[in-house]
Amino acid sequence: MEGGRALYSEEELLPLSAVGQYVHCPRRFALLHLEQQWEDNRFTAEGTVLHATADSGVRESRGAVRIIRAIRLRSYELGVSGIADVVEFHRVAGDEIGVSLPKTAGEWRPYPVEYKRGAAKNLSGYKAQLCLQALCLEEMLSVPVPVGALFLGEKQGRLEVELTPALRAQVVDSCHAMQRIFASGVTPPPTFGKWCASCSLVEECRPKLVASHRSARAWLDCAMTEASA
Repeated sequence: MEGGRALYSEEELLPLSAVGQYVHCPRRFALLHLEQQWEDNRFTAEGTVLHATADSGVRESRGAVRIIRAIRLRSYELGVSGIADVVEFHRVAGDEIGVSLPKTAGEWRPYPVEYKRGAAKNLSGYKAQLCLQALCLEEMLSVPVPVGALFLGEKQGRLEVELTPALRAQVVDSCHAMQRIFASGVTPPPTFGKWCASCSLVEECRPKLVASHRSARAWLDCAMTEASA
């Protein structure tokens, strides 16, 4: 917030899930959300199946934990909105800060859980998306959310994630960078790497071809500058 005013309007909110795509590859973010390109591959299809249970909207209780699925989140400060797979509410004790839940006694702390199909090698974007969910919850509920968890499909287990100041700063910077790209209407150039192999947009992106053209152009610009010197 700046002077009590929301930074972004409802119409300017970008998908919350886009932050994971931006952290993975800014060009992928732009192809998806600026140019509206999309292609399914095995990895995206498996991810859809994994989310089927998480997105069911079912609520349940397990002892000192309340589980709510498919919660809509938003942050006007960061310019995002979306649906969290699962948010658990853990009962707090003593002087811990929590929130009240309807028809439920006590105070409860939010604990977001994001479902992903991938293994540990894909963690940077996953952690960013989880952290952004926590930032949305903090803005909406005015309660700290220090940790969350990733449910990794390939491992069929949880990985608890501490939402550190460094991770939070990275996510905030990424959100503002996404907004700048969207406002400019310019798709960033590709950076070819091993992450391209599993990307569903590799044919649309053509990272090797576009990158090589840019390198050739840069060489020609340099040669022309030296020739005219």
